[in-house]
Amino acid sequence: MEFRKLGNTGLNVSAISYGNWITHGSQVEADAAHACVRAALDAGITTFDTADVYAATRAESVLGDALKGQTRSELEIFTKVYWPTGKGPNGRGLSRKHIMESCVASLRRLQTDYVDLYQAHRFDRNTPLEETLRAFDDLVRQGKVLYVGVSEWSAEQIREGQRLCHEMGLYPLVSNQPQYSMLWRVIEAEVVPTSKELGLSQIVWSPIAQGVLTGKYLPGQPLPTGSRATDESGGSNMIASWMRDEVLTAVQNLHPIAAEVGLTLAQLAVVDPGRAVSEVRPDALAALQWQARLQLQARLRGTLPYDRRDRAVGRGFGRLPRPDPCDVFLDLEGDPFWDPARELWFLFGVVLKEDGEWR
Repeated sequence: MEFRKLGNTGLNVSAISYGNWITHGSQVEADAAHACVRAALDAGITTFDTADVYAATRAESVLGDALKGQTRSELEIFTKVYWPTGKGPNGRGLSRKHIMESCVASLRRLQTDYVDLYQAHRFDRNTPLEETLRAFDDLVRQGKVLYVGVSEWSAEQIREGQRLCHEMGLYPLVSNQPQYSMLWRVIEAEVVPTSKELGLSQIVWSPIAQGVLTGKYLPGQPLPTGSRATDESGGSNMIASWMRDEVLTAVQNLHPIAAEVGLTLAQLAVVDPGRAVSEVRPDALAALQWQARLQLQARLRGTLPYDRRDRAVGRGFGRLPRPDPCDVFLDLEGDPFWDPARELWFLFGVVLKEDGEWR
């Protein structure tokens, strides 16, 4: 397993993290959840991400039970706060009251004395940001939280939050958790460069687009029995935006590209484009081992219809015209980069430089 630093901190996290949104406490039974956690541990995953709202708090409880008996210092446990977890007007948001009470409840469900990362699950426009950040800082000082992050914040919100942390002498934000995949690239325009400037990592969720990028959903064919797309209580509304023949056909066209480099479609979808911590299934672990081979061997051709709207965080799913092909550039050190002059970013194609020319 490869390990990376979280933001500008000294904390090492596994390059693949295990997330339990939708699944634990709802879509899969406890025995299956425990087996998945054990498989993740066996594969070298040490970073586990959850949230108090997942499965109405049950997901945290399942994860806490599954990790019972593990050496706590060898794990990184992340959770989040914002969404309603109880009745009453104070049972939601990022007020000091809700943050403090939610943290205590999360620690109890997770059966731990502290969480490594506590994340603001959304931005709260109804609470002063100073109040929110001071509450997080107090939790750090109390030892209940080690690091503070956010999820699905816009570039402007991240910048303002980091500015206030510095001005008020508070512990800074270290991470952002956005949706990011080959089909959803909204963060590329502003969130990624702003986060990089301010020292935040991206802990991306849904890198395989709710399973669409595995290729198991076929255009014009019935949905697989028991799949997420058929589970009305477990995420079918989230995956519905991808269930168009245009998208599904494009995904099927990726099979020859994946075969060319010896990867499954799921692995191809998470071949480390943005050096983010990705929440993926364990069968994607092998993808991290292919960076060097991709530099030397392959030129991947093709494009996908994707959504890259600027300032689109929180506006729901949408559809854009089919874009021009975009290429992935890997330099000799294996680090991807963005060529702003040509507006090229991570979609498809590993392009090798020969005789000073991009091929």
